[in-house]
Formats: sequence, C-alpha cells, structure tokens
Amino acid sequence: MIPTLITDRLTLRAPQRRDFDGYAAMLADPRTGYMGGPFSRAQAWAEFNQIVAAWHLDGFGGWIIVDAHDTLLGEIFITQNQHFPEPEMGWTLTPDAEGYGYAQEAGRAVLHWYWSNTAATTLVSYVTPTNTRSAKLAQKLGAQVDDHAQRPTGETAQETTVYRHMRGAA
Repeated sequence: MIPTLITDRLTLRAPQRRDFDGYAAMLADPRTGYMGGPFSRAQAWAEFNQIVAAWHLDGFGGWIIVDAHDTLLGEIFITQNQHFPEPEMGWTLTPDAEGYGYAQEAGRAVLHWYWSNTAATTLVSYVTPTNTRSAKLAQKLGAQVDDHAQRPTGETAQETTVYRHMRGAA
C-alpha cells in the first residue's frame, strides 16, 4: 500500500523493521529538538509506527529515505496528526546526510506524488522559526509563509511558522 518513489539518487520506501535502529538514532539526535525531540527509543518506536499507520488512516504517511546502497538517510512524510488543522509535509535527515540536497530531492518527489494522487490544492510544512535549514528547504520547494494559517493546537506564531505549498508551484 505504501508507494515506492525513486529519484536520481534516492529511494523513498516503506519503513521496514530493520530500519528502526538507524531511525531511533536519528530521532535521538539533539537536532530533533525542532520537532519535539530528542526522542527516547520508545518514543521513536511510536513515531516509526505512526508514519506507517497514517497510510491506513489517511492514504498518505511516511517514507524512509535511502541511497543506492539502502543506507538510511532520513525520513519524509505527509501526516495529519490529531492536533494538526491540515496535512503537513515534514522531513528529518541523519547528520551524515545533510548538505547534499537529499531533502530537497525527496521533497520534490513527495510533492509530485501528493499532487498526482490527491485532489488537494495545498499542503503545509510547520517549521520552528529558528530552524533556518528547514525554512530554506520549504522555500526551495516553492512554499510561501502563510501568516493567516491555523497552527497546530496550542502553538503560536512565535513557535511555528506555516509554509504553504501550492499545487502547481515550483
């Protein structure tokens, strides 16, 4: 049920149990503070399962990003958590995978899939204002700041910037 997306350098595929150790290490990194981390192994397991379960609940969810050697580089997902007013595209890379354009390449593939497989006209990315790397990536993917968008329940504009991706944008 989870589609495999292939780009020039990457494969975005369904999470597999063998990915979990690398996934848990990625979510234990202090850089995940922008998304509520660092996560314990138990919390990482819940996140891992959530990106799979979302496919069954919503028809979209998460992919594991791997290279040609099947090395885990990160995750990318479209989810609508209970406290999200609309679906969100988010991403996390391992420290070793940063700086090579992998997140942008994966993001373009996921946006293409989303626009091709849903009737949606917009999608958001929730970004912590101090997370300049994610803000730049959202912009490279064609998203614009939407100051009027609803934020996740309990979050303010000082805590979360909403970037809106539009069907047909870069």
